[in-house]
Amino acid sequence: MSFHSLNGRSLTCVALLGAALSACTPAATRAPVTAPAPAVTPAPTPAPAAPAVSFQVMPFLSETPVRSFTAAPAMTIDPARSYRAVLKTARGDITVDLNAKGSPVAVNNFVFLARHRFYDGTRFHRVIEGFMAQGGDPLSADTARQSEWGRGGPGYQFAAEVNNGLRFDRAGVLGMARSASLNSQGSQFFITVAPADFLSGGYTVFGQVIGGQNVLASLTRTARSTAQGEQAIPGAAADTLIGVQILESR
Repeated sequence: MSFHSLNGRSLTCVALLGAALSACTPAATRAPVTAPAPAVTPAPTPAPAAPAVSFQVMPFLSETPVRSFTAAPAMTIDPARSYRAVLKTARGDITVDLNAKGSPVAVNNFVFLARHRFYDGTRFHRVIEGFMAQGGDPLSADTARQSEWGRGGPGYQFAAEVNNGLRFDRAGVLGMARSASLNSQGSQFFITVAPADFLSGGYTVFGQVIGGQNVLASLTRTARSTAQGEQAIPGAAADTLIGVQILESR
């Protein structure tokens, strides 16, 4: 599946010494007059810090990868909770904060597939310098079907969530890949390696990389953009996605 178009104080007051002279009496010595100390406004009490959110690993729902389904999954995540995904590769882990509130359907789908080990052994089959890294095609688990990589899915499709105000305005944005139709999302996803705001409003944003950006940047480039269009890089070996672990807030 490819893209269709992409922050006290010590103030000493000097006493004024006054001496008054009387015509009939010796000079009288007056006590020094001290200016009143300035009022000190107490510093505001800082608001208590929000408690750190703790996460627990969600168990897998299958011992082996399940690559095909007959229908899109029912909604099982709780949009009031927070979710993260750890994408494990031989180069290291990429940790993504999933936006369940902004794109609940896409996040629910990703969590469902990951917990069924759908992504285990698939590859980042389309990685373009200065643009993005795409993966999630079940066909990419089979090197014998390399000519078909980019065309696979989970057996169902669902609609894009593009009216949530989320944008591809930075590196590390996680989005859903699709074909020409807004209703053609499945399992394939991509992560931007640079801002790609021209994709905003046309593709679903459902997460942001919060760890492992260096791992993302190190993935093997499999294609390049040229004046003649996208061209594969001969001999480039796509990196394998070992698996995806889902974390849920307690």
